Amino acid sequence: MGGRKGDLHDLPGPRSRALLARGLPHLRDGNRYIDFQNGWATNPLGEINADVPARRRIFESDRVHGDEAAERGCDLRNVGLRMRLGRSTWETAAICRKTPCSSLLLALALGLTGCAAKPAAEALRSGAFCYDRAVQPQTALVDAHLHFRPFGGPAIPFAEVVEYMEKSGVMFANVMGIGQMLPVSSSCTYYLDCPGTPVAPTLKNDFINAFNYLATRPQGVHLTLAMTFPDLARPDAVLAGIRLLDQEFPGLFKWMGEVNLVKQALFNNGHRPVPLAVIRQWAPFMAVLRERNIPIAIHADLGNDEEPTKYLPWMEEVLRLYPNNKIVWMHLGLSRELVRVDADEHIGVLRSLLNRHPNLMLDISWRVLEDNLFSNPSMRARYAAFMNAHSERILPGTDFVASAGKDLAVYQEELEATSRILRHLDDDAFRNIALGRNYFRLLGLERQAPPICPVRKAPG
Repeated sequence: MGGRKGDLHDLPGPRSRALLARGLPHLRDGNRYIDFQNGWATNPLGEINADVPARRRIFESDRVHGDEAAERGCDLRNVGLRMRLGRSTWETAAICRKTPCSSLLLALALGLTGCAAKPAAEALRSGAFCYDRAVQPQTALVDAHLHFRPFGGPAIPFAEVVEYMEKSGVMFANVMGIGQMLPVSSSCTYYLDCPGTPVAPTLKNDFINAFNYLATRPQGVHLTLAMTFPDLARPDAVLAGIRLLDQEFPGLFKWMGEVNLVKQALFNNGHRPVPLAVIRQWAPFMAVLRERNIPIAIHADLGNDEEPTKYLPWMEEVLRLYPNNKIVWMHLGLSRELVRVDADEHIGVLRSLLNRHPNLMLDISWRVLEDNLFSNPSMRARYAAFMNAHSERILPGTDFVASAGKDLAVYQEELEATSRILRHLDDDAFRNIALGRNYFRLLGLERQAPPICPVRKAPG
């Protein structure tokens, strides 16, 4: 690593040299430099990604340094940072100087509180911050598809999953249970390993998630509790479940899903597509969701390799009957049963639905998309162009399932894989999808995604 954890180095590492060449002299502390170690910082905060803390800093609200800068007459859009090493943490002092926004974000990336306005959301609205894609992570800071509960067996502790998010730079997430659960008598943790064992939706995981959320009250991330109990084939029971959650946890659940309309992977475990005629019977609970502005996120397989659009009528019927509901189609409708995809045909289906249904959103979670589509350069180019054109209609997510035995490395691998497509998007699309602009708008959160820093030309 070139030094102990927390060291400052007399000679800059290669990334520091590149940054200094771009005009960031305020990274110097005397003749010493922060060494990025090719993207990983050796700093007093420990062995964490140097780029991660910036994501927290640009959304946190209770920071004093912005007030200090304002009192001294600083224009927050032209504020730099002076850094010094304290006893155990980085201390910062606001100084007025003409520093580009990319410099400010980079300084924040080193784990400094800096000149953030109080509250930071006001600074974001005033344009005080921007996000430098040349320096900051290309992974999503929103995980709109995160299962805190497994299909069966023990779960990773709730607080540990939150820690995974924090260490990975994910600041916002939906707390999902699981849309299908194995019987408690089963020794299985994954339904595909136990064909013939029935799985069914249940309220158990939603209750557990709510209790865990209330017990931990995480401060470093923003969590949205999701109802995953509904059995869409039994709509009469959905309203009763909503009322029970209202009674026990009033006002806590702001999302519904992932819920299954048709999931072929579960056919060997007793699941069948919801009968088309039953979708009309959803009206009572869909009215409640509409009144409360709650999105519903639906797993609806588009088809399979033999019949690629076999189940498209199911999603079309939902959209036809409930045009005023906020509906999220998970995984772009894809699955392991449909991996031989004609990209142009698939994109045509998605584009047609988006054009006809303005309240429809798409979810690009699950590494199946990366492994079978986006990793192919030709297909990736097609899907990136589609996402750029419809960037206000797409949400990111990992589809991580928190079953015991997984760890931080697995979560980060899933985050990296599902975010890989994001680096190929234009700045507007990256801001809308990766930085959370769509997610904030969909849920009505009073947060703003930072704008993207303009690319700086090299001197000369």
